[in-house]
Amino acid sequence: MSHSKFSFIQRELLQRKSTHQFRKLQNVQPLANGKISIDGRVMYNFCSNDYLGLSRHPLLQERALQFVEKYGNGATASRLVCGNLSCYAEVEEKLAALKGSETALIFNSGFQANVSLLPALTDRHSLIIADKLCHNSLVQGSLLSRGTFLRYRHNDLENLTELLRKNSTKKYSRIFIVTESVFSMDGDLSDIVALKGLAEKYNAILLIDEAHATGVFGENGMGLTCGMDVDLVMGTFGKACGSFGAYITCSKDIADYLINYCSGLIYSTALPPSVLGAVDASLDLIPGMMPERQYLAEISAYLRDALNNLGFNTGQSNSQIIPVIIGSEKETIQLSEWLAEHSILASAIRPPTVDKGKARIRLTLSALHTKKHIDHLIHVLQKWRQ
Repeated sequence: MSHSKFSFIQRELLQRKSTHQFRKLQNVQPLANGKISIDGRVMYNFCSNDYLGLSRHPLLQERALQFVEKYGNGATASRLVCGNLSCYAEVEEKLAALKGSETALIFNSGFQANVSLLPALTDRHSLIIADKLCHNSLVQGSLLSRGTFLRYRHNDLENLTELLRKNSTKKYSRIFIVTESVFSMDGDLSDIVALKGLAEKYNAILLIDEAHATGVFGENGMGLTCGMDVDLVMGTFGKACGSFGAYITCSKDIADYLINYCSGLIYSTALPPSVLGAVDASLDLIPGMMPERQYLAEISAYLRDALNNLGFNTGQSNSQIIPVIIGSEKETIQLSEWLAEHSILASAIRPPTVDKGKARIRLTLSALHTKKHIDHLIHVLQKWRQ
């Protein structure tokens, strides 16, 4: 291989391929009833985050068109220039009321929010203590913060307490506790009450990512932090809400501060009206979707029990996210391919997304999945196990 200024790219790609970590995009066509088409082949979709099946709901489509007709196709600028359309305030007020928060701010995406929140709120003398399994966006935001960044063992509150105790007497300008409420790769939950108690005891600012809880858990489906007066909550509209974008709920003072200091909000063109329309519709629907949430919990428990009975390792999952932890990257890819051969789309999740030796199939369930869909998945996994 001749040396060139791009030789590092070829070298790194070869490394990814040799360790079974190479990724590539594939074109898909979403269908109704929890299915998807790839190259004309219809498959059961078990890797979507469309937990309530709202992504193709007619009310979201109708409201999106209504907002386009009223506000146009694009916001045309950042929110601080002229992109803060009147519908932003209306949706934010509706969201804040549902979350039981003083106010809410809409961001363009969950990654954008997380990667820009912490740098805006910290300085070089700040301390961030984050759960070891926090989403990459929170990790990147922590690294960009310029402060001290520590990790506590996953969901280990004793370890977190020890880190807080050791560092509380040091001269940090402020301390942050950062975690998720429902963990995206493991499907287990945080103890929000205990985390809030620790934040109060050690005068720390608590930031909780509710991306995978919004729509699924809590009062009116508004997440595990709903009504709990957590300092900062980030959630997304691209999963159970069936649309796109993200939000922050917080105090009015924090919101004013972010409007003035958060680069992800200040320097991004605002979301298009069609997206806000779909979000608005989802916020109207979700509070009344308790039957769908109950059904989702039931089929999740049913699948988890069946997988455990077959000898699969599903970790500590107790949500609609169920990891099938295989370990080996190569074997995980083989299982994903086996599932695809039997009309099941379930992606292989490998390092660096998860730790080395913990490659997995990440199964995600939707209220659109029927018992027949679940039983087919169980049957195929049973055959692979044999």
